[in-house]
Amino acid sequence: MANKRRMSLREGKVFLDGLKVLDSVKFDIFFKPEVATSRALGEAGTSRRYLGYDITVNLTEYKSTPWIKEAIKKYLKTGATPEFVIQGIQDDRNSDYYDEHGSDTITCKGCVLTGDIPLMALDSGGEYVQNSVTFGANEMV
Repeated sequence: MANKRRMSLREGKVFLDGLKVLDSVKFDIFFKPEVATSRALGEAGTSRRYLGYDITVNLTEYKSTPWIKEAIKKYLKTGATPEFVIQGIQDDRNSDYYDEHGSDTITCKGCVLTGDIPLMALDSGGEYVQNSVTFGANEMV
């Protein structure tokens, strides 16, 4: 029986505006369609159609640079919403997926920080500072 070489979640890279996020811990991208539903007389099933979508990017990293604080300071000074380009690459070279398709890459453009944005954290019982941030993106390529 052949060994199934499933893709490992541990093998990959994350780039923020072209710079590698060296201390990334967890990363995911979600596409959520905005779905309209309708029904007509005599139809047993429900019809569905996409009307739009939302793309979210979640990144957890060990804090190693002040990029978040710098983005917020720039916003407070200029009023311009900070936007980023974020790229995730899943490249488990020892997986069946890689053998068949190579690296799996997704690039999200127009990424804007959403939700609570961590600027500082202190905890007497904590070990290392981790930032968990969420972005909303307007384009995926």
